[in-house]
Amino acid sequence: MADADDIEALTFEQALAELERIVGQLESGQAPLEQSIALYERGAKLKAHCETRLEAARLRVEKIVMGAGGQPSAEPAEFN
Repeated sequence: MADADDIEALTFEQALAELERIVGQLESGQAPLEQSIALYERGAKLKAHCETRLEAARLRVEKIVMGAGGQPSAEPAEFN
């Protein structure tokens, strides 16, 4: 498992794939307690990173659909 500092360098897709792998490991129940805690902690950081990336993407899309003068040129995208 990589250091927590490298999470910021991950793309959304990379972070999501690692998060899915971690969830699979935790759901299997095969990891010892200490490893499970470390996996859970990294998973929480990956989740937060994914949420941040998604919010940034939502804001970029919203900016794209805004026309000149700040008026929407299309309906804002809903990502909820």
